[in-house]
Amino acid sequence: MRNTRIDWVQMSDSAIVKQIGSYIRHERLRQNKKQVQLAEMAGLNRWTISQIENGESITLTSLIQILRALDCLYLLKAFEVSDEISPLEYAKLKKQQKKRVRNKKTNIPDKDDLGW
Repeated sequence: MRNTRIDWVQMSDSAIVKQIGSYIRHERLRQNKKQVQLAEMAGLNRWTISQIENGESITLTSLIQILRALDCLYLLKAFEVSDEISPLEYAKLKKQQKKRVRNKKTNIPDKDDLGW
């Protein structure tokens, strides 16, 4: 059995485009669709579908339209950005909170002090 893992880092840009085109062709055929059908569903012309499947560049918008037509937008999940705080920022935030608590405690008047 051959290793099917792809080393994306080692690939050239044109090799990556070819791999994306191969995926689109594979998915289109798996769904039993012709290029012209996919093109109509994506709102593109058949030439654009042919272009990407043959490893040529297309616009990012066209790629998104194709992925949508193939019901493959889930592939874009890797591009989601979540707001995460780094451990260093978290430690700084905790330190600031502790300072605020100490400052509030020192400003509490004494019960016996009438404030005169």
